[in-house]
Amino acid sequence: MAKRRLTQQQRTRIDRRQASRGRETDAQDPAEISGEGLGPEATGLVICHYGQQLEIESTAIDSEGQIFRCYQRTNLPPLATGDRVVWQADSDSTGVIVALQERQSLMSRPNQQANLRPVAANVTVVAVTIAPLPQAFANLIDRYLVMIHSLGLRALLILNKTDLLDAERDAALETMLKNYVGIGYPVLRVSSRGGDGIDTLREVLRPETVVFVGQSGVGKSSLINALRGEQNSPGSADVGDLSSARDKGTHTTTAARLYHMPGSGDLIDSPGIREFGLWHMDADTVFDGFVEFAPYKGMCRFRDCKHQQEPGCALKEALAKGEISEARLNSYFFLLSTLDD
Repeated sequence: MAKRRLTQQQRTRIDRRQASRGRETDAQDPAEISGEGLGPEATGLVICHYGQQLEIESTAIDSEGQIFRCYQRTNLPPLATGDRVVWQADSDSTGVIVALQERQSLMSRPNQQANLRPVAANVTVVAVTIAPLPQAFANLIDRYLVMIHSLGLRALLILNKTDLLDAERDAALETMLKNYVGIGYPVLRVSSRGGDGIDTLREVLRPETVVFVGQSGVGKSSLINALRGEQNSPGSADVGDLSSARDKGTHTTTAARLYHMPGSGDLIDSPGIREFGLWHMDADTVFDGFVEFAPYKGMCRFRDCKHQQEPGCALKEALAKGEISEARLNSYFFLLSTLDD
């Protein structure tokens, strides 16, 4: 049977009711708000999304920490790992999600049709993870940084697998990282295998909700396991090896999953992304994502300046003075060229 279409008025009414329910659940008597055939309404946290089912960790007092497999009501928007929800149990291990609580942030991944698919919710920090192998590409890092800036989130660059660094081979990587530090991005160096820098990283991430992004094979899952102190133990994140043919990572994380750090802080492991498009953004949003360009916005002689050969271009003048890097300017032009792909 075809899915019933809702009018805008119906959608507005449903959204208002869902928001109200999300705010009021903790304050009401569970006996008064239980649905027919279901248990009382309770709050929960989306731990993972498996197609039609979601793994919910209960945050209710009487079942805190228990995991339930739940379906969501059809009138709810797509949910993401990290969402806070209202749900009702229909057995000792399953239930139904009935409301979405207010989000503080939502990170989405665009597909080639420019449709956004939610990946992680209520994130405060995005950890862009790179490694000596597979090779790190500035264009991919800059895609992430533009996205992070557009969401108003904080970015952290993590160089993992420092035990694999080779001074001659990785000279370009070191130069690239120096450029990011110069424009204000924090860079932490760690080794999930050797443990170097893990304690420092753990302290930086408390009490944040952090999503790890980056190419497959950079060690996102290994980092999460090291931060949780649960490497190679039950419940740890799956870890894959590099493909020997191309030094590219093999995909081991198939769905974004949330893990708790000891004490405080949550970590979200996202599916490996070798490409990350910005098809859903406009040129102004991409410009704003290059944070060092901010002082020159609106300063060009022509309002429609393309920052190429136009006279009086503020960005070109800044480049000539060494105030912005040629590598970042070229990356900006490249990302602009992908908007219409």
